[in-house]
Order: sequence, then structure tokens, then C-alpha cells
Amino acid sequence: MAIEVIYRRTRRLSMRIVKGGDVHVSAPFGMPRAEIVRFVREHRDWIVEARKRTDEQQKRRKAFYDQLPLQTKAQADEALKKLKVLVEPMVENHAIIMGVKPSAIRYKPMISRWGVCNVKDKSICFSAYLLLLPEWCVEHVVVHELCHLLEPNHSARFYALMDQYFPRWKEARKETRKICKKI
Repeated sequence: MAIEVIYRRTRRLSMRIVKGGDVHVSAPFGMPRAEIVRFVREHRDWIVEARKRTDEQQKRRKAFYDQLPLQTKAQADEALKKLKVLVEPMVENHAIIMGVKPSAIRYKPMISRWGVCNVKDKSICFSAYLLLLPEWCVEHVVVHELCHLLEPNHSARFYALMDQYFPRWKEARKETRKICKKI
């Protein structure tokens, strides 16, 4: 177990477990090292439990994403084919209705986001792992990214556009989060 101390502008000590089980401690500038060591020792039980939870979460996450095998080129090509068949008609349909046209659509095995819109070049990238979601949740992601071509940030106008073009977006987001909570 590695413990990393980060001095920053803060009033109190805090810590968190990061990937790999390491402990990151945030401490106010000038705090004596002995006080930090005492803090870590006093919270040893919390560290053990937090590491267990982190490890379990990483195992669930791996099991979720492993449902879509992408290790070989053949597997990645097959997933890309399925994703295009699913996503491209949705993009085409909603783009016409919304009066937008993405410059390019790309696909990558992103695990931190379902989709990304580059508003500068008007391109959209979708995660291959969308294949693990129900179709209506995928449609929510498609409309979400297309709305960014009309409104780049998550302002009130953006959500008004979501209400207009995909009224069930809140329900879809809730379902997607429920699926993600399991991972």
C-alpha cells in the first residue's frame, strides 16, 4: 500500500482510496508529518474497508465491460459493425429532425463516457460499450450528443432541447445510471 501526501490549500486532513488501492492524503500546507501519520494510523480500519469496496467495485466494473469482448481485432470489428447498425440510423433520424449534421461519427472503447461531442469540429464519438445498454438508453446518448451541436454546455437551453427532442431523457438517464451503479 502506497500512501501519497498532497499538500494543498485546505483546512483539514482528508483521504481517499485511488485505483490500485493506494491512499491519497490531502493535508494543509505546513501540517507536521507526525500529525499526518497519526491521522492515517487512526483511520487504518477505514482504509481497509474502503480498499475492499474499491476492489469489489473494480471487479464489478471489469465484469460489466468484459461482457463486450474487444480483445482481438475480429471482436472489435464485430462490435463496431453492431454499433454502426444501431447508432447510425438513430443519428440520421434525429439529425434531420433537429436540423444538425455531425461532421464525423467515430467509435472507441471508452469506459469513462458513453459519448463525446467536439463542438469545434462538430464530430461525435460514441463508446463501443453502448452495446451493453438498452436501445432506448443508447438513443438518449445519441440525442444528448446531437444536442451539443446546438448547445455546447449543459445549460437550461440544453435541457430544454433534450425535453423537445427526447422527452424520456430523464428516465433513460436514470436507467443508465442504475445499470452503471451495478458496476
